Amino acid sequence: MLDPAGPAAHSIARLWWVMLIGSTAIFALVMLLLALAWRPARAGATEAAAERTWIMGLGLAFPVAVLLVLLGYGLWLGERLLPRAGPDVARVAAVARQWSWTFSYDEAPGRTTDGVLHIPAGRPVDVAITTRDVIHSFWVPRLAGKLDAIPGHVNVLRIEADTPGSYAGLSAEFSGHGYEDHSFTVIAHAPDDWQAFLEDGQ
Repeated sequence: MLDPAGPAAHSIARLWWVMLIGSTAIFALVMLLLALAWRPARAGATEAAAERTWIMGLGLAFPVAVLLVLLGYGLWLGERLLPRAGPDVARVAAVARQWSWTFSYDEAPGRTTDGVLHIPAGRPVDVAITTRDVIHSFWVPRLAGKLDAIPGHVNVLRIEADTPGSYAGLSAEFSGHGYEDHSFTVIAHAPDDWQAFLEDGQ
């Protein structure tokens, strides 16, 4: 997840780092306030007013402001990750079952592969995800986020690989004994290799 190899994965990794920095700032401030709370008490209205400032201004306002900024950034980024129509989008289907994945390709009708998803590198790919039995999840950590495969429903996830290569995919949904081995491989092809796959299945 922290070694992204595609646009969506880069965005998700950036969000992870932003959230880590924001949560670390909140944690550090809360620890500082906790340490200050152990100071010996001093009487006086000035001290009481200062403590109210610390509690209300930094103890509440700062964390709320940081969390609102993180929420806004997360919502904005999530909207950008939604699949959009486009002329150069490849489309594949992923069907899960205990314990394997079957993939089919709009650009090669009738062609299916088991356990290996072939995609073109450098092009967005919309994966239509569903399942034949229980809920599974489709996740290629280096290429995109995770999306559930739900019986009777199709969810669409956009993935893209920056460069040709092989990427590990897995199901991260506890769905019974054997789920820990429910994995697959994504192979991203250079343009010539992708065309050869579509024509020959190689």
